[in-house]
Amino acid sequence: MIFETILSTVDATGTPNFAPMGVIWGEAMMTVRPFTSTTTYHNLVMTGVAVANVTDRVLDFVHTALSDVSPPHFPGRGVPAMVLRDACSWFELRVMRIEGGNGGNPHERANVYCRIVGRGRQRDFVGFNRGQAAVIEAAILATRLHLYPWEEVRSALQRYRQIVAKTGGPEESEAMAYLENYVERWFLADKAAVGTKVGTKMGTSAD
Repeated sequence: MIFETILSTVDATGTPNFAPMGVIWGEAMMTVRPFTSTTTYHNLVMTGVAVANVTDRVLDFVHTALSDVSPPHFPGRGVPAMVLRDACSWFELRVMRIEGGNGGNPHERANVYCRIVGRGRQRDFVGFNRGQAAVIEAAILATRLHLYPWEEVRSALQRYRQIVAKTGGPEESEAMAYLENYVERWFLADKAAVGTKVGTKMGTSAD
């Protein structure tokens, strides 16, 4: 079964990276399946450590999915990767082996098998309500905008917004507003880029 976490990794200099990541859960092992083009994958190959943070803070999911922000954190006890300050619980991981990722395809996923070497808990994780789950689904959509037309994305965001309005709280509303602003800016930038390319190809100005 796949559980949604925020995975922290570090590079060779100790610089942390945070990214939402579904992990395949086990009692002693976890499997992480990052795309081979991502910072998460390269850090796992480079340093071989990570922390799977379990949190109900959807703003952390949104910010780490769509920006390079590093939320407040502190070092893990058994690995040099970072624990989110607001994590409900966390699992410290060491990479045991990596399968895949050698074909040079940036859209390929690798299977990174990790042993749980430490864990901690600060409070109970009671699960996501519908509003929180809607924000997470919207955040996943926002990382795949290149795959969908604007009308389909807009329709999906409207559905998610309605769920958040009915069942979410202030944090979920803030996260949803951030997502919608990000998506709108992305499509405007993409449209401008396409217009520039067309104008250049046809020998006309982009105005």
